[in-house]
Amino acid sequence: MNSQSWTKRVDKFRATKTQVFWACAACAVATIFVGFNWGGWVTGASARDMTTTAAASARADLASAFCIHQFAADPAASAQLAALKGTEYWKRTEFIEKGGWATVPGVETAVKGAAELCAQQLMAEKESPMKAAGN
Repeated sequence: MNSQSWTKRVDKFRATKTQVFWACAACAVATIFVGFNWGGWVTGASARDMTTTAAASARADLASAFCIHQFAADPAASAQLAALKGTEYWKRTEFIEKGGWATVPGVETAVKGAAELCAQQLMAEKESPMKAAGN
């Protein structure tokens, strides 16, 4: 058994070029692995997909807020809410779209996902949409 201390053995160690190369390669692979798994790194394609999804979600959120405001401004909002609540859940999106509440002025069709969000929010309201919209 070698009686030299650990620090003396480290001081005497001289790495070869091959050892240095493989140590650097292992560090690079470990850095990439840690970065993509726990560091939050993403590829360019993943980043594009995330921004596209976030933009579509933001548009739907904004349009659904507008939809609720338009729904509340409807003179027959209470009756329409009762009709919406009486509609099967898979037909509620169609009900909102047919009513024209999910269509933003200047746009011919409803924003994708807005009618569904609007219907969910209207169904979740405890009070009249007129009070929720501040009218």
